[in-house]
Amino acid sequence: MKRFLAALTVFLAGLIFCLPAHLRAEEARLTIAAAADLSFALKEVAQSFEEATGIKSVLSLGSTGQLTSQIENGAPFDLFFAANVKYMDELDKKGLVFSDTRRLYARGRIVLAVNKKSGIRVNALEDLLDPSVTHIAIANPGHAPYGIAAKEALISKGLWERIKPKIVYGENVRQALQYVQTRDAHAGIVALSVADVPEVSYVLIEEGLHEPIDQVAAVIKAGRHRKEAAAFIDFVNSPAGRVIMKKYGFKLPGEF
Repeated sequence: MKRFLAALTVFLAGLIFCLPAHLRAEEARLTIAAAADLSFALKEVAQSFEEATGIKSVLSLGSTGQLTSQIENGAPFDLFFAANVKYMDELDKKGLVFSDTRRLYARGRIVLAVNKKSGIRVNALEDLLDPSVTHIAIANPGHAPYGIAAKEALISKGLWERIKPKIVYGENVRQALQYVQTRDAHAGIVALSVADVPEVSYVLIEEGLHEPIDQVAAVIKAGRHRKEAAAFIDFVNSPAGRVIMKKYGFKLPGEF
């Protein structure tokens, strides 16, 4: 009986080894914490990565600050795509990421967005002073990098204090965009990477009005798939990944 069980174990191990790569890769399903500005871009990257490697990914999207807190509290993500270098620095100092896996993957842009059916024309930040614009959506600058950039741009223009009573905060930049899509806000300052939706028109905001939105990724120590997670980051910065990121309006390493 013991010989039979030993032989069966060897047989099953060999059978698993002979399975197609895409079936064996199920064991390495990645759990990815990602800033909300990546809602569209990283979904497409993950699909392309799966086609190339057989490794599936599950995206957990939110504001960079909130995701950072989850990682600090032990959330077992495999990797983290932050929208702000400072948050990743915090995790690195606490020993929660593998420092040698940190990679800059993009620089984001912000836009001034309006709902196409609102009847309101907003072509510059100063237009937000118009009395007809009563609600302006931005991501919460307390924990969302794109909200920080929006606030900085308004301060640079001397508009923040005058516009502040109109501000509606989204938990993240994707939610801020949704407020504009549903006309719960007349206008919004959101990420270029999520602004190309049917309900919205937008204009770019000058980069010099805010600190650069440099975005960085790293493998999380609490995760289980370091090798595969590092490969995913490399894929984002590969020619195939760069094509996708470029499509959603990101500036890429080597371009700034």
